[in-house]
Amino acid sequence: MVGIPLGWLWSRLAPPQRMRVLPDLPQPVPLELESWHRFDDLVIFLLLGFGFGVVTGVVLWLLRERRGPMIMGAGVAGSVLSGLLAILLGTGMFSGWLYAVDAPPQIGDVVSVAPQIESWWVLIGQPLGVALAYGVLAAWNGRDDLGRRLG
Repeated sequence: MVGIPLGWLWSRLAPPQRMRVLPDLPQPVPLELESWHRFDDLVIFLLLGFGFGVVTGVVLWLLRERRGPMIMGAGVAGSVLSGLLAILLGTGMFSGWLYAVDAPPQIGDVVSVAPQIESWWVLIGQPLGVALAYGVLAAWNGRDDLGRRLG
């Protein structure tokens, strides 16, 4: 469920790419330096995913009775699915609401194109955050049973 707010937040923070509609070209052409926003979209998603992953790792560690490698593996696997959901919702539904096209653009118009995720490598940020936070907390604990006993 973390993927829904992650996708929504990314769709609000990622900058759109402004493009100009030119004659004789089937696709709009990006304005100067606007193509850098493709990188911005990736980095913003990666950092948000890493932050959400760290928070998820800490919350999983606070489940005291369940501490161990299985919960860490489940958290990492769940965060991969959460990141996939965030990409699908962020680039599809949430960006579609913000950058809806009302009328066909005319030649010479500057249009804003919704942010896109062009690489699936950004999925690694959230699981990395979960594994890093949970691993650091487990190493810092120093007890044989990871502090599972409540008494």
